[in-house]
Amino acid sequence: MRSLSILGSTGSIGCNTLNVVRLHPDKFNIFALSSYTNTDLLLDQAIEFRPSVIVTKDEISAKKIYELIKNTYIPEILYGISGYRAIASADEATDIVAAISGSAGLIPTMDAITHGKRILLANKEAMVMAGPLMIDLCSKFNAKLIPVDSEHNAIFQIIHTNSDNNAINKIILTASGGPFRDFSKDQLLNVTVEEALNHPNWVMGKKITIDSATMMNKGLEVIEAAYLFDIPIAKIDVLIHPQSIIHSFVEFHDGSLISQLGYPDMRIPISYALGFPDRIKSGIEGIRLEEAKDLTFERPDNNLFPCLDLAYQAFSLGMASTIILNAVNEVAVEAFLKKIIPFTEIPNLIDSALQSWAPRNPSSIEDILDIDSEIRTKAMSLISKS
Repeated sequence: MRSLSILGSTGSIGCNTLNVVRLHPDKFNIFALSSYTNTDLLLDQAIEFRPSVIVTKDEISAKKIYELIKNTYIPEILYGISGYRAIASADEATDIVAAISGSAGLIPTMDAITHGKRILLANKEAMVMAGPLMIDLCSKFNAKLIPVDSEHNAIFQIIHTNSDNNAINKIILTASGGPFRDFSKDQLLNVTVEEALNHPNWVMGKKITIDSATMMNKGLEVIEAAYLFDIPIAKIDVLIHPQSIIHSFVEFHDGSLISQLGYPDMRIPISYALGFPDRIKSGIEGIRLEEAKDLTFERPDNNLFPCLDLAYQAFSLGMASTIILNAVNEVAVEAFLKKIIPFTEIPNLIDSALQSWAPRNPSSIEDILDIDSEIRTKAMSLISKS
């Protein structure tokens, strides 16, 4: 039986992981659950799954959970970054579900790697910030990264037994195009937060939903794919596929094009990652191909959604620039969600930062965190002056 620590159990990935776990009580034990702000849901999850450890945002929320749960059972209750790090590296946990959104998930994920864990990676930002370092440490500490994002999971399913990357001609990531794929530039000027959060296919957290609307999510995925699969970024392409049925392609040099299909439901890639190398039930039925008649593809409009090009540009400039890309994007998305800046200002801020700021390339996790902190401060200053 595998024992799971779920970093971010109340988010979309965390909840869907528990949905799959419910189907397989004989295969998985929940060692630890964690959340940041959704204490009520965390409490409900803890009462159902009885984890040994619960981690929450701060001491106040930890005390709240203790008072509410003490008459049911008494787990160890931790809080803050030390708590997240503890459950990522605990001897009792065999698998770590890395589902904390954004850069906040980097340090616990690194802890899981240095403790040789099997990591179900749903935090692309960690890979964007520290991909080369993470890959090197996985080799050093015998850790295993299994991607959970539907696109990377699809690629992993296709090539994880392929020992020769030279046989790969191209990787094609598919993208829904988000809610504004048919908008004009003028229409984008006036989109609201509520419109941007209304994704046509997927139910996700706020940050990733906005990233999908700007196409930055696909840009981050391009960078993640380059690191995860050791593929030159020039061999990674993107196509808009509005139906979200085909979750990426791998084109081999013999002309074969292989894809993975599935309904747009995260339980499918999560179940694959949980069960790997076996396949386990996800709770989702297979596609009725006779009903999926209109599967379409088109090139992304990089003039309308420049974030995708900015990601390629940042990767070509080096690791410091991918840290800049991620940090400014997170700050800008938060500002948009708070209605401080318009939607179209997100790529403008990122572009300005990439053109203006050029910190040294990092050689350690400390360097990465220093650059990230410095860039966030600069980005917030830019927004306050706008």
